[in-house]
Amino acid sequence: MRIPRVYESQPLAVGTQIELSDTSVQHAVRALRLRDGDLIRLFNGDGGDYTATLTGVDKRRASARIDSVEQRNVESALQIHVGQTLSRGERMDYAVQKATEMGAAAITPLTSERCEVRLKAEREDKRLRHWQQIAISACEQSQRTRVPDIHEVSALESWINTVEADLKLVLHHHTARPLQTMTAPASIALLIGPEGGLTEAEVEAALAAGFEPVAFGPRVMRTETAPVAACAILQYLWGDLG
Repeated sequence: MRIPRVYESQPLAVGTQIELSDTSVQHAVRALRLRDGDLIRLFNGDGGDYTATLTGVDKRRASARIDSVEQRNVESALQIHVGQTLSRGERMDYAVQKATEMGAAAITPLTSERCEVRLKAEREDKRLRHWQQIAISACEQSQRTRVPDIHEVSALESWINTVEADLKLVLHHHTARPLQTMTAPASIALLIGPEGGLTEAEVEAALAAGFEPVAFGPRVMRTETAPVAACAILQYLWGDLG
């Protein structure tokens, strides 16, 4: 039987006993119906997978005795920071989930001229927590040991002028030079536009900020599909896929 894997933000160490967070109790006890003596795997983003035994389980709380730790080499050395323009409904959720599965190190939601989503402060905070939880769940499922950072919503112009990376790419139908001819980077900033695409002025601003235009094939992808395809290709070329 596969041992359930759960994220815990608190420090973890072999030989210690911890009280599980409410989120972990909800997942492990109420959803999976785990009981005293059952095994669980915990991770907190430090690179380790901690095997633990559940104790003191009831409907509202549970403790875990940490028995062992395994350092697992599942994180790509290629650091991809996705600048993802906001989209409606579940599209943004999908983009965050799949970019996480593809090994993205960070994701920044962006607003742009053609972006149809505008979040007020209270709703923005709620959505950021929601997307962070989606990233955590994607890490639990995909066996990642580090959770990508979900940054605060940023204006596209601000992000392109402040993000740091060895190579900066903007999805655009005009590709100046093939990816294969570029020097292998350690970090990449990837700019993805909204459903209606980036305006010519936004593309020009990105180019002026040092971004390279790149097209991933002849077909036009939806905004939530683009980060999945792009991250997969980038990981294949310079990361840990293939």
